[in-house]
Amino acid sequence: MRTVTEREKRTIRIAVIAITVYLILFCGLRLWQRLEARRAEYQKLVKDAQRLKQDVQRYENKVLLLEKLKGSVPLEPSQLSRVALVAEASAAIQRVATTGGVQLGPIRESSARSSARELASMQLEGFGPVPAMMTFLHRLETLGYPLILDALQINSEPTKPGMVKATLTIVILDFDQWKKEARNA
Repeated sequence: MRTVTEREKRTIRIAVIAITVYLILFCGLRLWQRLEARRAEYQKLVKDAQRLKQDVQRYENKVLLLEKLKGSVPLEPSQLSRVALVAEASAAIQRVATTGGVQLGPIRESSARSSARELASMQLEGFGPVPAMMTFLHRLETLGYPLILDALQINSEPTKPGMVKATLTIVILDFDQWKKEARNA
Protein backbone atom coordinates (compact mmCIF):
# COMPACT_ATOMS: atom_id res chain seq x y z
CA MET A 1 0.00 0.00 0.00
CA ARG A 2 1.12 3.34 -0.85
CA THR A 3 1.88 5.93 1.79
CA VAL A 4 0.02 9.18 1.85
CA THR A 5 2.12 12.25 1.44
CA GLU A 6 1.88 15.36 3.57
CA ARG A 7 0.30 17.26 0.71
CA GLU A 8 -2.44 14.64 0.25
CA LYS A 9 -3.07 14.59 4.01
CA ARG A 10 -3.49 18.35 3.95
CA THR A 11 -5.87 18.12 0.98
CA ILE A 12 -7.91 15.46 2.76
CA ARG A 13 -8.05 17.57 5.91
CA ILE A 14 -9.18 20.63 3.93
CA ALA A 15 -11.79 18.51 2.12
CA VAL A 16 -13.08 17.07 5.41
CA ILE A 17 -13.24 20.55 6.92
CA ALA A 18 -15.04 21.90 3.82
CA ILE A 19 -17.55 19.03 3.80
CA THR A 20 -18.09 19.41 7.55
CA VAL A 21 -18.66 23.16 7.21
CA TYR A 22 -21.02 22.55 4.27
CA LEU A 23 -23.00 19.94 6.23
CA ILE A 24 -23.12 22.17 9.31
CA LEU A 25 -24.33 25.12 7.25
CA PHE A 26 -26.84 23.04 5.27
CA CYS A 27 -28.25 21.21 8.31
CA GLY A 28 -27.99 24.35 10.44
CA LEU A 29 -29.95 26.35 7.88
CA ARG A 30 -32.70 23.74 7.83
CA LEU A 31 -32.72 23.60 11.62
CA TRP A 32 -32.80 27.41 11.75
CA GLN A 33 -35.78 27.50 9.35
CA ARG A 34 -37.67 24.95 11.44
CA LEU A 35 -36.99 26.89 14.65
CA GLU A 36 -37.99 30.15 12.94
CA ALA A 37 -41.27 28.58 11.75
CA ARG A 38 -42.02 27.37 15.28
CA ARG A 39 -41.17 30.80 16.71
CA ALA A 40 -43.44 32.51 14.17
CA GLU A 41 -46.26 30.08 14.99
CA TYR A 42 -45.74 30.72 18.70
CA GLN A 43 -45.79 34.50 18.15
CA LYS A 44 -49.02 34.15 16.18
CA LEU A 45 -50.58 32.14 19.02
CA VAL A 46 -49.45 34.75 21.54
CA LYS A 47 -51.01 37.56 19.47
CA ASP A 48 -54.26 35.60 19.10
CA ALA A 49 -54.35 35.01 22.85
CA GLN A 50 -53.75 38.70 23.54
CA ARG A 51 -56.50 39.68 21.08
CA LEU A 52 -58.91 37.25 22.72
CA LYS A 53 -57.95 38.58 26.14
CA GLN A 54 -58.69 42.14 24.96
CA ASP A 55 -62.06 41.02 23.55
CA VAL A 56 -62.97 39.35 26.83
CA GLN A 57 -61.85 42.44 28.74
CA ARG A 58 -63.97 44.65 26.49
CA TYR A 59 -67.04 42.49 27.15
CA GLU A 60 -66.30 42.45 30.87
CA ASN A 61 -66.15 46.24 30.82
CA LYS A 62 -69.49 46.37 29.03
CA VAL A 63 -71.03 44.02 31.60
CA LEU A 64 -69.68 46.12 34.47
CA LEU A 65 -70.98 49.31 32.86
CA LEU A 66 -74.40 47.75 32.32
CA GLU A 67 -74.53 46.55 35.93
CA LYS A 68 -73.52 50.02 37.12
CA LEU A 69 -76.23 51.63 35.02
CA LYS A 70 -78.72 49.06 36.23
CA GLY A 71 -77.77 49.85 39.81
CA SER A 72 -77.88 53.61 39.35
CA VAL A 73 -81.33 53.51 37.75
CA PRO A 74 -83.35 51.24 40.03
CA LEU A 75 -86.43 51.62 37.88
CA GLU A 76 -88.35 48.94 36.10
CA PRO A 77 -90.89 50.82 33.92
CA SER A 78 -92.88 47.68 33.18
CA GLN A 79 -93.59 47.30 36.94
CA LEU A 80 -95.07 50.79 37.34
CA SER A 81 -98.67 51.72 36.78
CA ARG A 82 -99.45 54.23 34.05
CA VAL A 83 -100.27 57.03 36.47
CA ALA A 84 -97.20 56.37 38.60
CA LEU A 85 -94.96 56.25 35.54
CA VAL A 86 -96.12 59.66 34.31
CA ALA A 87 -95.92 61.20 37.79
CA GLU A 88 -92.45 59.80 38.55
CA ALA A 89 -91.13 60.80 35.12
CA SER A 90 -92.42 64.33 35.66
CA ALA A 91 -90.86 64.48 39.13
CA ALA A 92 -87.53 63.17 37.77
CA ILE A 93 -87.53 65.80 35.02
CA GLN A 94 -88.20 68.55 37.57
CA ARG A 95 -85.48 67.20 39.88
CA VAL A 96 -82.91 67.13 37.07
CA ALA A 97 -83.82 70.65 36.02
CA THR A 98 -83.55 72.16 39.50
CA THR A 99 -80.29 70.39 40.36
CA GLY A 100 -78.80 71.48 37.04
CA GLY A 101 -79.63 75.17 37.45
CA VAL A 102 -82.58 75.34 35.05
CA GLN A 103 -85.73 77.09 36.26
CA LEU A 104 -88.85 75.40 34.98
CA GLY A 105 -91.96 77.35 34.16
CA PRO A 106 -95.42 75.93 33.63
CA ILE A 107 -95.68 72.21 32.90
CA ARG A 108 -98.68 71.00 30.95
CA GLU A 109 -99.40 67.30 30.92
CA SER A 110 -101.91 65.84 28.54
CA SER A 111 -102.93 62.28 27.84
CA ALA A 112 -101.59 61.07 24.54
CA ARG A 113 -103.31 59.32 21.69
CA SER A 114 -103.71 55.62 22.45
CA SER A 115 -103.06 54.73 18.82
CA ALA A 116 -99.61 56.32 19.04
CA ARG A 117 -98.45 53.99 21.86
CA GLU A 118 -97.87 56.88 24.23
CA LEU A 119 -98.88 57.35 27.86
CA ALA A 120 -98.71 61.10 28.08
CA SER A 121 -97.30 64.19 26.53
CA MET A 122 -95.66 67.00 28.51
CA GLN A 123 -95.01 70.55 27.44
CA LEU A 124 -92.68 72.57 29.61
CA GLU A 125 -90.64 75.71 29.53
CA GLY A 126 -87.21 76.13 31.07
CA PHE A 127 -84.97 79.10 31.62
CA GLY A 128 -81.26 79.13 32.48
CA PRO A 129 -77.68 79.55 31.32
CA VAL A 130 -76.61 77.75 28.15
CA PRO A 131 -74.35 75.13 29.85
CA ALA A 132 -77.07 74.28 32.38
CA MET A 133 -79.65 73.92 29.62
CA MET A 134 -77.38 71.65 27.57
CA THR A 135 -76.68 69.52 30.66
CA PHE A 136 -80.41 69.31 31.37
CA LEU A 137 -81.14 68.17 27.81
CA HIS A 138 -78.34 65.59 27.99
CA ARG A 139 -79.51 64.21 31.35
CA LEU A 140 -83.06 63.66 30.07
CA GLU A 141 -81.93 60.49 28.31
CA THR A 142 -80.29 59.09 31.45
CA LEU A 143 -83.35 59.27 33.70
CA GLY A 144 -84.39 55.69 33.03
CA TYR A 145 -87.89 56.52 31.86
CA PRO A 146 -89.21 55.87 28.35
CA LEU A 147 -88.99 59.50 27.23
CA ILE A 148 -88.76 60.95 23.75
CA LEU A 149 -87.96 64.59 23.15
CA ASP A 150 -90.58 65.34 20.51
CA ALA A 151 -90.04 69.07 19.98
CA LEU A 152 -87.46 71.56 21.19
CA GLN A 153 -87.37 75.30 20.67
CA ILE A 154 -84.52 77.37 22.10
CA ASN A 155 -84.62 81.15 22.17
CA SER A 156 -82.11 83.60 23.58
CA GLU A 157 -83.13 85.98 26.29
CA PRO A 158 -82.24 89.49 25.04
CA THR A 159 -82.50 91.12 28.47
CA LYS A 160 -80.12 88.63 30.11
CA PRO A 161 -77.01 87.68 28.12
CA GLY A 162 -75.96 84.05 28.34
CA MET A 163 -79.44 82.88 29.29
CA VAL A 164 -81.76 80.86 27.06
CA LYS A 165 -85.37 79.87 27.17
CA ALA A 166 -86.31 76.39 25.96
CA THR A 167 -89.76 75.05 25.17
CA LEU A 168 -89.89 71.25 25.17
CA THR A 169 -92.47 68.67 24.24
CA ILE A 170 -91.69 65.32 25.82
CA VAL A 171 -93.57 62.10 25.06
CA ILE A 172 -93.73 59.29 27.61
CA LEU A 173 -94.03 55.91 25.89
CA ASP A 174 -96.33 53.07 26.92
CA PHE A 175 -94.17 49.98 27.44
CA ASP A 176 -97.11 47.57 27.39
CA GLN A 177 -98.04 48.41 23.81
CA TRP A 178 -94.41 48.36 22.69
CA LYS A 179 -93.91 44.90 24.24
CA LYS A 180 -96.99 43.51 22.45
CA GLU A 181 -95.66 44.71 19.11
CA ALA A 182 -92.20 43.28 19.82
CA ARG A 183 -93.69 39.82 20.50
CA ASN A 184 -95.63 39.90 17.23
CA ALA A 185 -92.63 40.96 15.19
